[in-house]
Amino acid sequence: MLKTRILTAVILLAVFLIALFYLPSLAWLAFATTVTGIAAWEWGALMGLNRANRIALGLLLVCICIVLAILNPVALGLGGAYEPEAWRLGRWFYVPAFAFWLLVVPLWMHKRWRLSRSLAGVLIGMLVLLPAWLALVQLKQAGGEWVLLQILAVVWLADIAAYAAGRTLGRHKLAPAISPGKTWEGAIGGCVAVVGYGFVLAPGFQPGLLEHPVLLFFALVLISVISVIGDLFESLLKRQAGMKDSSSILPGHGGVLDRIDSLTSTLPLVALVWLGFQS
Repeated sequence: MLKTRILTAVILLAVFLIALFYLPSLAWLAFATTVTGIAAWEWGALMGLNRANRIALGLLLVCICIVLAILNPVALGLGGAYEPEAWRLGRWFYVPAFAFWLLVVPLWMHKRWRLSRSLAGVLIGMLVLLPAWLALVQLKQAGGEWVLLQILAVVWLADIAAYAAGRTLGRHKLAPAISPGKTWEGAIGGCVAVVGYGFVLAPGFQPGLLEHPVLLFFALVLISVISVIGDLFESLLKRQAGMKDSSSILPGHGGVLDRIDSLTSTLPLVALVWLGFQS
């Protein structure tokens, strides 16, 4: 099992890096859209949809991404050079997503609401997936491949640091009814790592960020907090659906949603801060 997990991780990383650094803008858009479509298909499983409806949900999200790209090519960097003011399209996605993760999801987890097998469940899936898709495309076009990789590394570092701190120092359970392995010590360790990483690499992200250190500090703390919230939220939905993983499409790792749960919650906030300073 460990060998399978490691092999899958290596393949996933290689595919992602090749796509990030070697695919042109339109192909990167297609890559991000494909990932979003698969994640939507898995979201259908969390809703308890049958096979046909899950496929339909995945295709629906793909079609929405294509329509947005056709209607707003400049905002996605498809019409030539990325224009900073084009990021304003993202506010229609990033601000509602930020409010959802910071205000609605904590209440959702407290109340233990169930994901509705209805239009409401579909709309929530769109709110989870579409802003993350848009952020993947806009951040790459606005900042370049290395900037996007460094931004994604924020979330990866949060997960790694939280795991390490939790394993060595963890004593107090964070949300035992949802994810028994997570601890407050792990969450704090991940937050400290993210804040340190963010301040060290802020000039490479966006030089203007260092002119507002207090804002940067709170943004990094929020990123760390929302990363944990995103992870816990998917864990709750899987537990309620009676699923260990969102799918078995990635041997040893479960599904796409299992790998991007923290990114769906954090990327909209990162895009909101980073692109806002650029405009």
